[in-house]
Amino acid sequence: MIESHDLFHEFPEHQETIRKLMLSNDEFTRMMRDYDDVDHKIVRIEQRVEAASDLYFEELKKLRVGLKDKLYKMIVAANH
Repeated sequence: MIESHDLFHEFPEHQETIRKLMLSNDEFTRMMRDYDDVDHKIVRIEQRVEAASDLYFEELKKLRVGLKDKLYKMIVAANH
C-alpha cells in the first residue's frame, strides 16, 4: 500500500500550526500546493498510473524532500 505524504500525515503534531499558516502565509500556502502537486505525481508513478523514467522519479522525490524541509522549518518557526 502506498502511504500518504501530505503534511497533515507527515507532521500530525503540527496540524493546528499548518492550518494557521495556510490561512495567514501566502508563501507557505504556495509551497504546500507545490509539495502536494509533487507528492501526487509521485503517488501516480508508484501506483503505475503514469510511467516515468527512474531519473524523473528520483528528481521528484528530491524535490518533495526539499519542499518538506522548507515547510517544516516554517512550521517550527511559527511555533516559536
